[in-house]
Amino acid sequence: MAGTGAGQVLGCRDVRQVAGDRRAGFYRPRAQSRHTTGAGGTVLEAYQWSDLPSGTAARTLSLVFLLPCMLSNVTFWMRPAGRGLQSGVTVLCRLLALTLTLVYALTAAGVALDLLAWKCMGSSRCLAGRGWLSWLDGRPVGLRLALLALVPFAAVALVWFLGARQARSYGAFRLPAAEPQSDHLTALDRWDVSPRAKRLRAIHVAAAFVTLDVVLLAARAAAGASVTVVVLSALAGALLATCVVLLCVPRLLESAPIASTADRMPLVLGAVAGGLTVATLGSVAVEPVRWPRSNGLPRYEDIVAIVFVTQTALLVALAVLVLWRPGGRDRRPALLRGLGAAVVAAVATGLAGALSGELVYRAASLLSRRPFMLQSGDLALPVPAYRWAILAFFLTTIAAVTACVIIILSARADRRRTAAAIVARDYPAPPPEANAQVRRVEKAVIQASFTEQLGSLAMAYACLTVIGLAASVLALVGLEPNPLARSLLGVPGNVLSVVMAVGSYLILAVVVGLLVGGLFTFRTAGFRRYVGVLWDLGTFWPRAAHPFAPPSYAERAVPELTDRISQLARRYDGVVLSGHSHGSVILAATVLRLRPEVRRRVALLTYASPLKRLYAQLYPAYLGEPVLHEIGDRIGWRWLNLWSDTDPIGGWIFSRQRPGDPPSRPLPAALVDRRLRDPEGMLARPGDSAPPPIRGHMPYESDDRYATAVREMADRLRDPDSG
Repeated sequence: MAGTGAGQVLGCRDVRQVAGDRRAGFYRPRAQSRHTTGAGGTVLEAYQWSDLPSGTAARTLSLVFLLPCMLSNVTFWMRPAGRGLQSGVTVLCRLLALTLTLVYALTAAGVALDLLAWKCMGSSRCLAGRGWLSWLDGRPVGLRLALLALVPFAAVALVWFLGARQARSYGAFRLPAAEPQSDHLTALDRWDVSPRAKRLRAIHVAAAFVTLDVVLLAARAAAGASVTVVVLSALAGALLATCVVLLCVPRLLESAPIASTADRMPLVLGAVAGGLTVATLGSVAVEPVRWPRSNGLPRYEDIVAIVFVTQTALLVALAVLVLWRPGGRDRRPALLRGLGAAVVAAVATGLAGALSGELVYRAASLLSRRPFMLQSGDLALPVPAYRWAILAFFLTTIAAVTACVIIILSARADRRRTAAAIVARDYPAPPPEANAQVRRVEKAVIQASFTEQLGSLAMAYACLTVIGLAASVLALVGLEPNPLARSLLGVPGNVLSVVMAVGSYLILAVVVGLLVGGLFTFRTAGFRRYVGVLWDLGTFWPRAAHPFAPPSYAERAVPELTDRISQLARRYDGVVLSGHSHGSVILAATVLRLRPEVRRRVALLTYASPLKRLYAQLYPAYLGEPVLHEIGDRIGWRWLNLWSDTDPIGGWIFSRQRPGDPPSRPLPAALVDRRLRDPEGMLARPGDSAPPPIRGHMPYESDDRYATAVREMADRLRDPDSG
């Protein structure tokens, strides 16, 4: 459990921690409590892991700013099933993740080098009243660039430090040596602290440093190429090409390290990139040249536009690849229709571009002393690529909201009829006094069914994002938003400036919303129950594509649970594993890691589980139907899943049949799912003033039907022949 306290799960307030630490641990009722045992005489114990995905407020805020990195990392795990596509999708996902790191470095360079060192420090009007900048006034241009270049280099070093520090967090929680499969849920426990993660982190840091070197060398070359500049540029190009090749050949990145020696790739890349950076800074700062006069840092806007264009091309290639199916008849799950990797990659890329554009735009507004709207003649104006990114985000958001309204309205009648049919079957002939409750239940079922519409909305937004990113091609050929809109559409320049200002504040509102959501998601149970699920979807997976994504809580939770379950199986006759929501996903990964002698003494009870509804559809290669069947086989199909039609997140796993319906799937999978009527009744019970609550995605621990399920699973462990 993550959003629920241990006392609530155990049914008592007086609990004690019996294992773990302050971030995650195991709890039991105290001996003097009246609720020391559960249904069927079971010994109660709860695992609480709510602080693993979030932790401190500062860490949560930092993770919000790195949200694009998390989304790009998720694309690696959303690969379609089928070995014919794995290598190509892996390479494209990792290359897209690398471009996000380059955008991050270029954004820092845009503020420090383009806006500050070049535009602002070349203007007495910009330096007026700014003592923190005026000390560099009159210094040579090369020296100013070299000194302020330390800011973006420090920004890259900071995320490298945070990534390496977070990788050490779960280093002590490792599973025994095993033979995990690459396309299997058992692959979870071998990434974040493995040599592969160190190599990936070294590649990204080296590429970011080289990109900053290229920005400096390109500006220096505009003042006249020297032998030093040519040699350093060739070395920079070779190192960047090496980073790309390492990502394009997965076996070079994922091969095991040399026996009995440290893996040398991070050390070599770091040394070469560091040496090149020192030489570049020295060349720019020391060589006396006549720098050209220009409105911006020479060649910087071309470099930014090239990266954006590269992202667009990679996104199109990824979409084409995941759409292609060997055999042509393979049908994927309907949520994203097999396009999960491409859709989420587009969202991550679009969000990264918008956040970068907003940061540069906000810095330009501050330097230009225009808090509301920049004008075309302002001194510190962002390069066209960032202005196109802001404009594209605004137009994409407006179009996406419109598409959302259309999709919702077009499906409203069908969803309402389906909800009415479900309620009529569950509660035949309700009395007139239950009409209000009937309407509430129908509304809950309609809202829960909206999850199936999210795939269409995500795909629509992703398509619009790719179209917006394609606008970077216009920046590459020197076209700017205002003149183009004025010449083609007759739109006055000030109108587009207003639109861009509104778009900038819209991005700022998104950032503020993410920050507030990040703080409240893990500190407010109700907020987390419905919003935190999105964060859990991302932080569950190790950093296999982007090294600056948040660490995977599964890296600790799965080994810790595996060890604890093994201990309990030796101590008791059997262990009933009960998982709510994302807890059921962690248990699925844990069951696959249990030894055979432990699995024979384990039963699984899941409820409000997103295993099929979300995970199997979003991550078909790692949690598709074959893996779900393997979980059932490994525990002898001692598995029961409780679900309801009012749950917007959880659902059935193998069969959505109701009690009494003929089996729609072969046994024993058809016996796993048990649908619960929610609420239990339409009228208040005798002595109660309100009808039973609509639980939706809330835990069922206080429900008598949950206690019955626990007792049933405990009996099946005591008497295996009874199941």
